[in-house]
Amino acid sequence: GTLCVCELKPVAGVAANVLSYHLKVLREAGLVTSAKRGRWVDYTLATDAGDRLTDALPARLGGRP
Repeated sequence: GTLCVCELKPVAGVAANVLSYHLKVLREAGLVTSAKRGRWVDYTLATDAGDRLTDALPARLGGRP
C-alpha cells in the first residue's frame, strides 16, 4: 500500500530523517514512487520493484542468470 514516513517510522525503527533519506535513494533507484499530499509525502513500492531487485542480484544470490 501507500504509506507516509510517519507511518513507516515505527516499523523501520530509525529516525524520520534517516528514513526519509533512504526513501529518497529508493525513489531515485525507481524502487518506490512518491506523491506529495500537503506537507506529507506518500511512498508506494514500485510495481516492478521485485523484478528490478532480482535482476540486480548475482545468480548465486537468487538473481536471474
